[in-house]
Amino acid sequence: MAGPLSGLTIVELAGIGPGPMCSMMLGDMGANVIRVDRTKSHVMDRLADPKFAVHNRSRRSVSVDLQKKEGIDVVLRLIEKADGMTEPFRPGVAERLGVGPDICLKRNPRLVYGRMTGWGQEGPLAKAAGHDINYIALTGALHAIGSKDKPMPPLNLVGDFGGGGMLLAFGMVCGLLEAQRSGKGQVVDAAMVDGAALLLGGIYGMAGAGLWKDERETNMLDGGAHFYGTYETRDGKFVSIGSIEPQFYELLLEKTGLKGQNLPAQMDRKMWGDLKAKLEGIFKTKTRDEWCAIMEGTDICFAPVLTMQEASQHPHAKARGAYVDVSGFAQPAAAPRFSRTKESVKGPAAKRGQHTDEILGESGFSTKEIGELKAAGIVGPQ
Repeated sequence: MAGPLSGLTIVELAGIGPGPMCSMMLGDMGANVIRVDRTKSHVMDRLADPKFAVHNRSRRSVSVDLQKKEGIDVVLRLIEKADGMTEPFRPGVAERLGVGPDICLKRNPRLVYGRMTGWGQEGPLAKAAGHDINYIALTGALHAIGSKDKPMPPLNLVGDFGGGGMLLAFGMVCGLLEAQRSGKGQVVDAAMVDGAALLLGGIYGMAGAGLWKDERETNMLDGGAHFYGTYETRDGKFVSIGSIEPQFYELLLEKTGLKGQNLPAQMDRKMWGDLKAKLEGIFKTKTRDEWCAIMEGTDICFAPVLTMQEASQHPHAKARGAYVDVSGFAQPAAAPRFSRTKESVKGPAAKRGQHTDEILGESGFSTKEIGELKAAGIVGPQ
């Protein structure tokens, strides 16, 4: 059975980071995603073999020169029959190129037009350059993550991918559902500052209730609590503990040999440091695997801290088929899971322009037109 988005066509103007992740998610769910790549090599092309670009999987590639009017005409023809398109540029760039929302929606009034930026389409920072670290810094997320001494970027997961790619994917699906009812398209403005702030909503709620301090490692979820954090084991590896609820905490005390001792109350914040030091000493008495044998699968809320390579080999991951081998290396499988309209990885990232002839032919270009466009350098060769 085809994926839940089967039958929908999305045109993606190629970018890096969150835009590709959005398109990967749509492609994994069955959408026919057409990636419009450059005709010439880009700096990102030289970083690695295209097959390692996981976020570029599950779609085909056509290469088009967007600096030429004829190339823009090719893109406009592609979107005539598309359900949606996404673009990764700073505000105003798509308009200058000739593929802004006004032109595209005039060409296809049912088109859902997704825009992926860091700062959003308006505001004093809208046209400034930035990266994940800057977007999450502005939302309060970066300030809340790290050690007491300084903030620590949590890879580029919160801004680029959680607050960006996933937000755009959600926005596109919402827009596509609404367009099926109304027959009208619209613009989806997905900004990483908005998405990162949204991810932080629960913490904002705790702060509003007076349950969160703006000091790192003093709160329940930021490494301040002895019952929610990571501990080094005898072999230099780590385990994670999340024993928040009283019954889970009691089990933690039992399995660490602390039950029955005259300990402070679990939520006595003044004693968290002392209790953490006590647990640090206990966890260093056994290896990570030994602690797994004692705690894994119990209601302590426990898991070993695995490397990415280890994660793909863990029995739970294998039982769920959480990782798939694509082009010789493990990568996360398509998610979420569907019981009837099955999600799947369609294949590795395509090479730049790999499907140019095929895609243009499906979009109504004649063999003669394709040959002329190639000869003029408007579209790239296969």
